[in-house]
Amino acid sequence: MRSLVVIAALLLTACSGSERSDHPAPTPFFVDATQAWGVDVDLDRAAPGNYFMPDSMTGGVAIFDADGDDDLDLYLVHGRWDVARRAPAPDGANRLLLQGDDGVFRAAPAATGAGDAGYGMGVAVGDADNDGDLDLYITNYGPDAFYRNRGDGTFEDATAEAGIGNDAYSASAGFFDADADGWLDIFVTNYLDYDSVREAVDASGRPDYAGPSVSPAVPDVLYRNNGDGTFTDITEASGLATPGRGLSVIFDDLDGDGRIDIYVGNDGDPNFAWIRQADGSYVDRAAEMGLAVNGNGRAEAAMGIARGDVDGDGAEDLLITHLVQETNTLYRRLGPGQFFDETMGRGLAGPSLDRTGVGTAFFDLELDGDLDLFVANGRMFRRRTLPGASLGDHWNPYAEPNQLFVNRGEGRFVEVAEDCGPACDDLEVSRGLAAGDLDRDGDVDLVVANSNGSVRLYRNETPRQGHWLALRAIDPALRRDAVGARIEVQLDRRVLVRTVTAARSYFSSADLTTHFGLGKAERIDRIAVRWPDGVIEHFDGGGVDRFRVLRRGEGRTPSRDG
Repeated sequence: MRSLVVIAALLLTACSGSERSDHPAPTPFFVDATQAWGVDVDLDRAAPGNYFMPDSMTGGVAIFDADGDDDLDLYLVHGRWDVARRAPAPDGANRLLLQGDDGVFRAAPAATGAGDAGYGMGVAVGDADNDGDLDLYITNYGPDAFYRNRGDGTFEDATAEAGIGNDAYSASAGFFDADADGWLDIFVTNYLDYDSVREAVDASGRPDYAGPSVSPAVPDVLYRNNGDGTFTDITEASGLATPGRGLSVIFDDLDGDGRIDIYVGNDGDPNFAWIRQADGSYVDRAAEMGLAVNGNGRAEAAMGIARGDVDGDGAEDLLITHLVQETNTLYRRLGPGQFFDETMGRGLAGPSLDRTGVGTAFFDLELDGDLDLFVANGRMFRRRTLPGASLGDHWNPYAEPNQLFVNRGEGRFVEVAEDCGPACDDLEVSRGLAAGDLDRDGDVDLVVANSNGSVRLYRNETPRQGHWLALRAIDPALRRDAVGARIEVQLDRRVLVRTVTAARSYFSSADLTTHFGLGKAERIDRIAVRWPDGVIEHFDGGGVDRFRVLRRGEGRTPSRDG
């Protein structure tokens, strides 16, 4: 049963309620659980009259298990700029919120050591030292920071020891195993060379945030993990030193050769598809793959990236969010190294034309077996204030509603606004977005970070149209999640595909657990894992509506992927 059945049922319920006043209103797909889950953030970045560009861009968030207790915690990236000192203000430190046994999030003590006080932009999560716990890389306007998890949910600043020296205006970052040596490397997108005293005005002469074109582009950075707690900057040696205004990044075998490539979304410039060569270097093949620009040949803002098999053909597609009047762009994967802009025919162009899309995620909203889409919106430049905006004089002209798109089947989407609930009703200046099952009830919840420093937690209450399965792929030899592994779940005549990764969306990091909506299937036929080195392992299927760990070596008939 497809998602439109859910929508039709809720609409019928709403119509019936208009005739019978005692009929309860339908529950929205998402409810605001921010206060119920204990999250209370009050940190407005913008000083009165100040239009410091990073204020408008920042707002990363991470969902991960920080303290190893098997529930999900939150890391919120903040930053406040001291105009007079031209430096980060001391009260703008990032925050780690730990989830208790009661499901409530509470601020970790200062002694936890993860409250980086730089001017924060984004966050990446990964086990850099293969010790079984998750470390943090923080991107900043200014020097980045690397925090090593001690294993008990406390962190130590290991930036200097690790050799992390990126002091540019950085944006998104991610952990991935570039050279397949078992150690996770780090890629950082650097945005631009911004002059902090530069001022801009809009068409009517009012102050506004500067656009990217007024500042020079800079190269991104690749750090190779040396396996001893240190990293080496191999950007130039790898052929990656081309300047670009990088905002978003995802890691994917784009050309099907078994090596992991790097896809970078550049703001206003053609995107990079860095294809890894046999000698370890990279060559940009974005133009020939159809990934550099949109179908009209235009470079766009490229703020957030989502990956998922939207049409059920077994190949994961890519979606990038963009500025107002650009539409978001869906690149359908036709085959190895072949992508095509199919935004217009998939129902995603018109609804996004008048919005500024930023954070984004594919996930199965109602567990019917199809991937749906959420986009966190918020203007980068001043426009007419929308009715209902209540963020104050500074932020109101930038506030927009978020958007939920339900997959009608075969990768064709319809926007759902009325029944979405607060997640789409709230007018915010949304930036970072991370998706994960925060309350461990089997469906995916959302965390949205906003430019004014606020954060929203939206609990998924969508009527379920099927069963679910949540999987972690672990390599015991590496003592960590198998980042980059491809998981296939076969049920009936369908195969559902996910890739293990935390790097996605915009400036954010998501849970490494892969979630599957199963529709009406009541049993899994089989599960296959293609481990990052190409070995394929098969696991028995079994029951539904459960969490399961797949450990390498516990399956059967491993074979080399040919």
